[in-house]
Amino acid sequence: MKITIIGAGPGDPDLITVKGLKHLEEADVVLYADSLVNEELIRKSKPSAEILKTAGMHLEEMVDLMVDRLKNGKKVVRVHTGDPAVYGAIMEQIALLKKKEVDVEIIPGVSSVFASAAAAGAELTIPDLTQTVILTRAEGRTPVPEFEKLKSLAGHHCTIALFLSATLTKKVMRELIDAGWKEDTPIVVVYKATWPDQKIVRTTVAGLDVAMKENGIRKQAMILAGWALDEQIHDKDFRSKLYDKEFTHGFRKGIQS
Repeated sequence: MKITIIGAGPGDPDLITVKGLKHLEEADVVLYADSLVNEELIRKSKPSAEILKTAGMHLEEMVDLMVDRLKNGKKVVRVHTGDPAVYGAIMEQIALLKKKEVDVEIIPGVSSVFASAAAAGAELTIPDLTQTVILTRAEGRTPVPEFEKLKSLAGHHCTIALFLSATLTKKVMRELIDAGWKEDTPIVVVYKATWPDQKIVRTTVAGLDVAMKENGIRKQAMILAGWALDEQIHDKDFRSKLYDKEFTHGFRKGIQS
């Protein structure tokens, strides 16, 4: 027996992968996080498919439903928002499924972090400025490991993408500043990336909390922080070696000045 977990992408129904869409269209049973996944995408399921919303279900209930349908010979898919590998809560499902001798196939999706960067017109890794992106979240009701506190991670002064942190902006500001970040360091907040009501807010470390409150953003927001998000980055001379005319690589000989 096998179920397929599909990354639906950040919101735009066209951002699911071709492979993910194929499995969705073939499924007899579709379970999806109805609080996050676009209903327009779920409507691409075949008319006879059983559609099950999971926002109101607990873990064991979901797993028992999937196993029951599998035992009845149904093709079952579980649709997650974004990419399941990041804050997807899939391991707890897989652990229970494996105990019931059910195999799991995972089809990746477009993460909200990359959809947000695209919406902001940003490259998160800029030569000679930052070559590292940290994906994390601020510590709230759910703790983070001791060595992964935001202040500690921010000490690297690279690009940081903050998931699940829209209600913790004062904490984010404090920890970034305590890590030595300048108050004018650029931040881009993308609310509901790729959805019709997407909103992009440009601010700074010092202005983050006020900007979030002024725009009424309390959930479903990606916070991208660091100098790679500078709105004037295009006016500065940061070039990769890849397209440098003087740089030789396996596909091109450099032209010396």
